[in-house]
Amino acid sequence: MQRTLTTPCDMVTARPVTIYFVRHGRTDWNAEWRLQGQTDIPLNDEGRAQARRNGAMLAELLPDPAAIDHVASPLVRARETMEIIREALGLPRAGYRTDERLKEIHFGAWQGHSWDELRAARPEEVEARFRDPWNTRAPGCGGESYRDLSTRALAWLAEVERDTLVVSHGGINRCLRGHFEGMATGDIPHLKVPQDRIMVLETGTGRITWR
Repeated sequence: MQRTLTTPCDMVTARPVTIYFVRHGRTDWNAEWRLQGQTDIPLNDEGRAQARRNGAMLAELLPDPAAIDHVASPLVRARETMEIIREALGLPRAGYRTDERLKEIHFGAWQGHSWDELRAARPEEVEARFRDPWNTRAPGCGGESYRDLSTRALAWLAEVERDTLVVSHGGINRCLRGHFEGMATGDIPHLKVPQDRIMVLETGTGRITWR
């Protein structure tokens, strides 16, 4: 039986806060269904438009954007997204923090390949991953499982002390949502994460809305 992630009562932020979570905009590798992981791939024009859209929405949601913390994954697609958003908020493009724990899941030797390519070249590895993505690490240097990713995502979450705008990746989003919604671990890797919407997470209640 698949176990369930901890509930908000088991692990929370240092105090109740609101987290505005943005997934980075689209890249050419997203469009080609290639596994990016921690490879540095820039946004494409569609991704930049998605970032501008999210910046405009945040300008409506946040009465004082400069009053909250701004933190991003250090990968270039997340940093570029953050900088476009900050520009839309009337803030300098610089002036935000990065945190290594917010990087995307590392796909090891699979990075840069599509699932179709991997199924043809490494079928047994792919079958094991799809059978149990929570526990199965991608092969090769740095490869992670969703359990590994969740450990660092929740370690970051536990240190959040004030309302925060975070720009990160689909895998981090899935782990945070799975934690707050008490999902079975096997369901978390399959969650859809849009790139043109903002997840608003209230840690005190675990309430999640999309804007």
